[in-house]
Amino acid sequence: MSTSFVLKGDLLQSISPGELSVIEDGYLVCVEGLSAGAFSELPERFAGLELRDYTGALIIPGLVDLHTHAPQYSYRGTGMDLELLDWLQNYTYPEEARYRDLNYAKPAYEAFVARLVAGATTRVAVFSTVHVPATLLLMDLLEQSGLASFVGKVNMDRNAPDTLREPSAAAALQSTAEWLEQTAARGYRRTRPILTPRFIPACSDELMRGLGAMQQESSSFVSDTQESSPSSPSAAPPSAPPSVPASVPVQSHLSENLREIEWVRELRPQAASYAAAYCDDGLLGGPSCPTIMAHCVYLEPEEAALLKARGVWIAHCAESNTNLASGIAPVRSYLTDGLRVGLGTDVAGGSGLSVFRAMMHSIQASKLRWRFVDERLAPLTAAEAFYLATRGGGSFWGKVGGFEEGFEFDAVVLNERAPQSAAPLNECAPQSAAPLAERAPHAARPLSPAEHSPHAARPLSPAERLERLIYADGDACVVEKYVAGGRVCAT
Repeated sequence: MSTSFVLKGDLLQSISPGELSVIEDGYLVCVEGLSAGAFSELPERFAGLELRDYTGALIIPGLVDLHTHAPQYSYRGTGMDLELLDWLQNYTYPEEARYRDLNYAKPAYEAFVARLVAGATTRVAVFSTVHVPATLLLMDLLEQSGLASFVGKVNMDRNAPDTLREPSAAAALQSTAEWLEQTAARGYRRTRPILTPRFIPACSDELMRGLGAMQQESSSFVSDTQESSPSSPSAAPPSAPPSVPASVPVQSHLSENLREIEWVRELRPQAASYAAAYCDDGLLGGPSCPTIMAHCVYLEPEEAALLKARGVWIAHCAESNTNLASGIAPVRSYLTDGLRVGLGTDVAGGSGLSVFRAMMHSIQASKLRWRFVDERLAPLTAAEAFYLATRGGGSFWGKVGGFEEGFEFDAVVLNERAPQSAAPLNECAPQSAAPLAERAPHAARPLSPAEHSPHAARPLSPAERLERLIYADGDACVVEKYVAGGRVCAT
């Protein structure tokens, strides 16, 4: 299928945290998987491209989920009366242990991927489990889906049940190296590995240092490759170690829960802080170690400064932090101070995979923090939450999250009159095997202003339509989506 075409509709993107760009009845051009720009009139040089007419529909950049747990999707919405550490022991660890059985893992991961495909998410950073075969299965499914992803085989060698805990740091490192080798051999195009120490309480000092050394080795390898082959910076030289297919980024958890933070102080008394412990092990950002840290609810000022200096992405998971009574991260402060922030659904601390709902929960949590904790930190606006869900998280992949020329062409077409939008939550609604557009015949013809806002007392502006989609189940209105120019179809 061609990856050069034009979409026509109401184009909306975030330019900065507080600024939206809107082109009503505009043209969005894709050339070989990259955006060639958004225009009010179609330039003559693109007149020969296929036109896909969604007049009246809203077209936005794809949404990015910067933190979630694939094996936890099966028990989402349960155990919410517990706090983090008790919830992990009673729900998470017993469930994740089941993924040693591929007969259990396969239908569970198929359901997880199908839900991602059906919604507005185009890119996702995912935790798997400690099990290499199940992690590779998840990566296979995500690659087949057309979505772009980072997937991490989890590392944990202490403070977990025998049924899940890796037997030693050496064994954990060996299985991670083998997993990276097998990942490289599969030749994925859109699915990449990411080193994933669960969090410091579950990882011994030896394991953390070993993962840091593994990451550094991968960075040195990529640096050498760039010097020898500038035109192909990610290609592996013949002499590259088989366990290091490319520079491997890092994801983990940081300062989610007060008991967790105190536990880290006991386990790592020599570290200046929780964040510094990751940095000491070589697992906290820097030019050659892209890093996502989920939560960051209770960062000390020096920790926030460290994350900013190291260029770390914070995955803000507002619903999970509410459900597990962890707290409310000061996202306004992070944005004001120039930290990198995206949004995470954090299933199963979060109840579902909708990034629209993650936007809503982020706005609502910020209002409560402003009202009851610190009135100096204004609540997030809908435009700011949209920025976090697109450019904020998308920048972890590079030029992702906008429609400017040279950005990867990730786009979602939204039609509020789509038949499935009548479903209350659409979490469990059966999905067709047809392309998403075929599930919403209204999107195949131009929509009148009344149709794209069918229940409004007056026609809504594109910005107002976006706000309503954030609060009223925008995933149910998805009729088409693209990742790097490729059309994603429901599975």
